[in-house]
Amino acid sequence: MKKYTAELLGTFVLTLFGCGSAAIAGATLGTLGIAFAFGLSIVAMAYAIGDISGCHINPAVSLGVWLSGKMDTKDFFGYVVAQCGGALLAALTLAVIINMTNLGGFDVTGLGANGYGAASSVGITACGALIVEVILTAIFVLTILGVTSTEKTAAIAGLVIGLTLTFVHIMGIPLTGTSVNPARSLGPALILGGRALSQLWVFIVGPFGGAALAALIWKKFSAK
Repeated sequence: MKKYTAELLGTFVLTLFGCGSAAIAGATLGTLGIAFAFGLSIVAMAYAIGDISGCHINPAVSLGVWLSGKMDTKDFFGYVVAQCGGALLAALTLAVIINMTNLGGFDVTGLGANGYGAASSVGITACGALIVEVILTAIFVLTILGVTSTEKTAAIAGLVIGLTLTFVHIMGIPLTGTSVNPARSLGPALILGGRALSQLWVFIVGPFGGAALAALIWKKFSAK
């Protein structure tokens, strides 16, 4: 349970600070600022809970690790449940905070929800959003599998992973808001409902597909 609690806490922090930065100060921070909010959340949590759970805080990462043979099935499902619970709790907390301000409530982007079409800054299609999420998640998960595969890079793994999450957000935010994490997308969508919830499937299928692709590539790279 200690591992699952750590995953819940880590996903809570990632979702609250990442989505919160987009919802509350997105106009001020811009794409780069929001990207760093997500990335720095990963860095902080990697060094806080990394030794406890590995700091996946993302069902797609857990899927990639599981498919790579580095995680048993029981822990995979336990991690996913904990991650989704943490993200939902963060979205609820963010909604409460926003409703106690003069921001005028929240809309689809107000909780940092992901989206396509009218919910995308550039109007990307559902197909385009799916492709983007597969590619960005594959790069992110492949980096994690690589940097955590040897003790030589263990000390800097948290920093590398955080910077990679920042890197994929810089491109992804204008397109889909950048998910690469089904739990981070699930929390805001469940609170908002409507369009955010109806489009959620893209931000579950895309990241999971990208994680599976990353695991396949990693197995090819690491095969002897």
